[in-house]
Amino acid sequence: MSVVGIYFSGTGNTRHCVNYFLNRYDQGAESYSIEDPKVIEVVKCLNESHILIFGYSVQYSNLPKLLKDFVTEHGELWKNKRIYVIATMGLFSGDGAGMLARLLRKYGAVIVGGLHLRMPDSICDEKALKHTDEEDRITISKSEKKIENAVKLLQEGNPTKEGLGVFYHLAGLFGQRLYFYNKTKNYSDRLTINQQKCVGCGLCASQCPMGNITLNQEGKAAASDRCTMCYRCVNRCPQQAITLLGKKVIHTNYMEN
Repeated sequence: MSVVGIYFSGTGNTRHCVNYFLNRYDQGAESYSIEDPKVIEVVKCLNESHILIFGYSVQYSNLPKLLKDFVTEHGELWKNKRIYVIATMGLFSGDGAGMLARLLRKYGAVIVGGLHLRMPDSICDEKALKHTDEEDRITISKSEKKIENAVKLLQEGNPTKEGLGVFYHLAGLFGQRLYFYNKTKNYSDRLTINQQKCVGCGLCASQCPMGNITLNQEGKAAASDRCTMCYRCVNRCPQQAITLLGKKVIHTNYMEN
């Protein structure tokens, strides 16, 4: 059975996990961001001999708005595709894998497994869940070992089912989603850019998956109202000029390729 990976990753955590999974399963396997123009054709070409490893980062025990829109807008892509869902999170999601799995099943996908992975928190302007760099490295190492075990189980025909099923669904629903559903229902207009700190480098604009950031007439970054809360720009800004949920950047986290 061949594997191909696709993912939506704000700060690189999910991309790392999907690629680590693929490399342990088959070093020749390739992955694609859902932002990649080639991803649609790649998925179209998959058949019953492929397993699609689909990764994303959980937001408030829910799907990022961008990801939900992507899956819905390309609903015909998922029919009869065999999909293994990887959900990354800062602490707990309940049914992270199940959220995406249920949406994909709506369009005819066959869900073969699910995996939950704890990774360093990317919400860098809030104190909650912040850890030292060493603690983050330990977290990543533990998740990599968990991936290695999950790959072995998939190869043996006994894939993990984390996040799938009624118990996980209830845990996600009552654990967070009932209280925070509106957080991801729409795109956010809360992204704030400190014009005094901004030097107009344009990195945030080039990194935004929504095209939500542009440079104004003064050459400074300015945000609109279509933020998908991926935290890519906040973590990448060299001047720490951007915030979203908090008032000040505390500890950035971005995993390079």
